[in-house]
Amino acid sequence: MASRSRTVRPPAAGGVMGVAVVCVVVLAFICHSHSRKLQNTLYRARRSQEKVLHDPSDCVSRTNPKVFTNSDNFSLDIQMPGVVPTVSDTYLCTAIALPTTRDAYIVDFIPHASMDTVHHMLLFGCQTPVSSSSYWDCGSVRGTCEDEASIMYAWARNAPPTRLPKDVGFKVGRNSGMSHLVLQIHYGDVSAFNDHHKDCSGITLRMTSKLQPFIAGIYLLMSVDTVILPGKRVTNADVACEYASYPIYPFAFRTHTHRLGQVVSGYRIRDGRWNLIGRQSPQRPQAFYPAHKEVDVKYGDTIAARCVFTGEGRTSKTFIGGTSDDEMCNFYIMYYMESKHAIPYMNCMDPGSKDLFQHIPAEANVPITVSSGHMNSMMHMGHSTDNKLALDKDKAEQVLDQDYHLEQISTWPQSSLQLGQVSGLALDSDANLVIFHRGDHRWGASSFDSQARYQQRSQGPIQQSTILVVDPAKGNILKASGRDMFFLPHGITTDKKNNYWVTDVALHQVLKVSSDGRDTVLLALGEAFTPGSDNNHFCQPTDVAVDTDTGNIFVSDGYCNARIMKFTAEGKYMFQWGAGSSKRKRHIPFRIPHSLVFLPDRQEVCVADRENGRIQCFIAQTGDFVKEILKEEFGGEVFAITYSPAGDGLIFAVNGDSPYHSNPLRGFVIDYSTMDILDTFNPEKQEFQMPHDIVETRGGSVFVGDAGSGSVFKFTNEKSHRSVKKAGIEVEELDEMETFVQTKVRPEHNTSKTAAIQEKQTVSLQPEPQEEGEEEEEKKSAAKPGTEQGVLPALITSLLLIPLLVVVSVGVFICCRKNNACEVKTEPGSVRGILGKIRGKAVGSLNLGNFFASRKGYSRQGFDQLSTEGSDQERNSSDSENEEYSALPPPPPSS
Repeated sequence: MASRSRTVRPPAAGGVMGVAVVCVVVLAFICHSHSRKLQNTLYRARRSQEKVLHDPSDCVSRTNPKVFTNSDNFSLDIQMPGVVPTVSDTYLCTAIALPTTRDAYIVDFIPHASMDTVHHMLLFGCQTPVSSSSYWDCGSVRGTCEDEASIMYAWARNAPPTRLPKDVGFKVGRNSGMSHLVLQIHYGDVSAFNDHHKDCSGITLRMTSKLQPFIAGIYLLMSVDTVILPGKRVTNADVACEYASYPIYPFAFRTHTHRLGQVVSGYRIRDGRWNLIGRQSPQRPQAFYPAHKEVDVKYGDTIAARCVFTGEGRTSKTFIGGTSDDEMCNFYIMYYMESKHAIPYMNCMDPGSKDLFQHIPAEANVPITVSSGHMNSMMHMGHSTDNKLALDKDKAEQVLDQDYHLEQISTWPQSSLQLGQVSGLALDSDANLVIFHRGDHRWGASSFDSQARYQQRSQGPIQQSTILVVDPAKGNILKASGRDMFFLPHGITTDKKNNYWVTDVALHQVLKVSSDGRDTVLLALGEAFTPGSDNNHFCQPTDVAVDTDTGNIFVSDGYCNARIMKFTAEGKYMFQWGAGSSKRKRHIPFRIPHSLVFLPDRQEVCVADRENGRIQCFIAQTGDFVKEILKEEFGGEVFAITYSPAGDGLIFAVNGDSPYHSNPLRGFVIDYSTMDILDTFNPEKQEFQMPHDIVETRGGSVFVGDAGSGSVFKFTNEKSHRSVKKAGIEVEELDEMETFVQTKVRPEHNTSKTAAIQEKQTVSLQPEPQEEGEEEEEKKSAAKPGTEQGVLPALITSLLLIPLLVVVSVGVFICCRKNNACEVKTEPGSVRGILGKIRGKAVGSLNLGNFFASRKGYSRQGFDQLSTEGSDQERNSSDSENEEYSALPPPPPSS
């Protein structure tokens, strides 16, 4: 019996160890597989917006038409059938047949792609694609179509969807000459495919079979022979062609270059006058943006475009080509025309004459500032020098902290300034505050007659000093001037030589006055006390803006005229313009253009159109309309504006009382690009009575001059001590929070979290915390699927561990009972030895450095010029004698 027991015991122990080994191997395999899934979770989440599908059949199934409204309206998807490009700068195409039994019209384009994977997409219409395969390489000589291809849509840099105007559509189908659509996708950097996922990027087309009165088309201006020299700061690529067809009506535009492009502008030229169609930075999302102004193009006009490049950071020549290391200069015009004359696609590749482009407006040569958010999204940073340039631009950009808020400094000024009605504010070259006030003169109901002639000349000029230079920190008066000169001061600004440009509504003049204390009138525009509407007279002019580059001046004229006038620095009249409009057949003239500001980084002039309660901006060179900011919060009145180039540009504004609205009087901080209101502010202890002018200092402080109370208010976003709430924890001491972040947060998050806490409430060089917050939310949402997927493997692991522990325990117990010893050796055949070996292999196999392949270099391919694109009066009221009056009603609309 004993001998039989001894013969059976070793197999039992071996069986126990064998079971343990099998369990451990299974456990390790499950853990390894699960960890591989976790490695790809975040990456897949990042690509979620691309509509990436791992099953090619899912892509194919989505190309079927789907009715979404009624039998007349349907949608059609065209996308890649699960492709995996293996070489950078690959161009792939796929085609889809259109219904040929009837005409159809494309009315919306909805992209499904991410710039993390796709450099750009182009959609072509044609009769016969070059291939009937599910997809093909179209970067070679094969191209896209056997016949002429018409570009219908273009997408890049995460551009938003494009919606066409009502009654406008791209005609396709039976009688259009387009029986197929071809989608071309440029995959720039294929390192995004190191995980071998299959790409199904594409476009959803919303379509209708209803007849559209107007047919849309694309006019492409493209340079094909530009050479950008290395290190050269500016290289221009010019394109121009005479238009020789039926009238077209541009309603949208799109720009496209690669990394070196700084600004692209397009124009219609008629009778020697350049009218802007569109102007944009190609480093912004390359969407179709609304055309800047209603403009038609007819037979005999010239269409022209200029791309501005920089060769800084390059060590060799850069040519026009199809790879991301090449460059491109494309200006797309999306237009509509009458259906009976419809032409779906036209193009221009002629360089144009040097004589013609000598007259191009100056704004075409001014780069558009790109925010850090846009710069961070730049693609294909293949050259380290280009990376450095992008980072330098990031550091140079300023954006607002999400906790930014202007609050009054109630202790400013430290002593009374003894002011009359404060009509104007400015900054001199030393960043001191300049105050323009009316002393003992007041604008009342009897100040002017019905012809706008001043009725109180017998009082003489203001005897007090009307121009005060004040220390912006403490409010001490540093210099006083302007005695016995003015009757009813209004607006003031300074030029780069520190001269004062002022308006006087009683004199009906614009004066250039020296700032040396001698009160020398260097230039006088208009005739004293004589109102008028010709080029040599003003009628109660309100403000002046100075072009910091050229010295040209802009005058808002005014209470009884409705125009902006432009003069040279020497006072020579150039031209004038009235209000603009972004809506067809809806032109509302100015009603007291009350305040002007020049935007040096954009070469634009913005005006506070007071009684219309809006802000309008214009190209300084031409007077062409750019945009309108109209907010309900203004309450129908906008009295004054100023500008800061921080971030994408900030407009500071103050509103006024309106007899038709009850909105509070306050200041506004507005994002120029998005036109969103970022902040509002008002005094804490004393309310605004008539905020009349506003100015912002280089340090971020804002001053508001109040004509009603004869006061100047100072606002700032800096605080010596403030309770802040970050990461869900409210703290009083920054040091404590800093310590908490350093000890509790993962190392890779320390920098951003600590920086967010240490930021003062001011304009910052760091990215917006709000964006960081959104990124964190995305990370959290991306992590959730991984958490849910981890439940099943964890449960299986636990169930396997229980019998394993039982088996091992039983084996050890038997061993101890039979041999009176509990020694467990760490032999290779033991459990610990096996676990050690398996653990070592698992760690090695999960090395991320081995998992992700190294970045492959770019390879140059052929370039098809047409089918490829490479790697966008103060109010009349009797409530207060402090109010200003205007005797004349608003003039009729001016042309």
